[in-house]
Amino acid sequence: MSYEELLTREALADERFVVMTSENRALVRNIHAHLGSRFIDTGITEQTMIGAAAGLALRGRIPVVHALASFLSMRAFEFVRTDAGIPNLPLKLSSFIPGFLSDGNGPTHQAIEDISLMRGIPNMTVFAPADEDDLLKMLPQIWNYPSPSYVRINTRKTEYVHTPFEWGKAEVIAEGADVTVLTYGLLFEQALEAVNILKEEGLSVGLVNMRSLKPVDEQAILNAAKSNLLVTVEDHFLTGGLYSIIAEVLLKYQTTARILPFALNEKWFKPSLLPNVLQNEGFTGKQIAEKILGYDTKAIQTKIAAQEFSE
Repeated sequence: MSYEELLTREALADERFVVMTSENRALVRNIHAHLGSRFIDTGITEQTMIGAAAGLALRGRIPVVHALASFLSMRAFEFVRTDAGIPNLPLKLSSFIPGFLSDGNGPTHQAIEDISLMRGIPNMTVFAPADEDDLLKMLPQIWNYPSPSYVRINTRKTEYVHTPFEWGKAEVIAEGADVTVLTYGLLFEQALEAVNILKEEGLSVGLVNMRSLKPVDEQAILNAAKSNLLVTVEDHFLTGGLYSIIAEVLLKYQTTARILPFALNEKWFKPSLLPNVLQNEGFTGKQIAEKILGYDTKAIQTKIAAQEFSE
């Protein structure tokens, strides 16, 4: 099943659903034939689309709106905040090509501060699925939740099969005593590769797909912080994203952790094909693993030495 097929199914089963787009039909090219007047294209008018969606929501509708991530989170920010967040209306924001998924686009089309912006809005919920399987497992609950939501749409197909989605819960893939990697969205693929490399080095490595960034799974973060090293991997600015979320949670519970963040530090990425973007910015699984090994050399050497002694 695809994103469009899932949305079509949900909308046909519930007449409250209205599908909207600001001339960004990549995810919903064929849905008009099924929904008729419940499909609305406002043109390149993200702000108008959000205002209209809020009006529909006030009349009992559930608008699922589509736009490029950079424009949905920034150009329409005030409208999302004022028309959806403050009155707590069930607008469902489907954010297209967020983070590194905008690969060949320049800074104007790079949404790498969207998590920070959206999670700061009252009543807004924020999600970042790891791939298409994760996305399809998460969306039914998100669309039927009574508050507004922002979803980093990710339709990449992978071989990984995710566990069922639980509201506000992270997906704990594995627990590790030496290193635990926390990530979300597209970079789950690279984090999983990095974890496998680290395991081959004899380390005890955990991996957590955060998937829900607001509400966030505080217990999963606290458990991960027990590892010798906590690693965050995200295609977002360092400020306001997962690194900041973890800092907030640890401070809230008066604890701390050794943290190595992988994020963009106040710079946009160089436009290119996605594999080149990952390589250029140091976000391939191999690069992540190598940096972790270099950062935690002393602890890792101690671990390996202990294993060799026991053998």
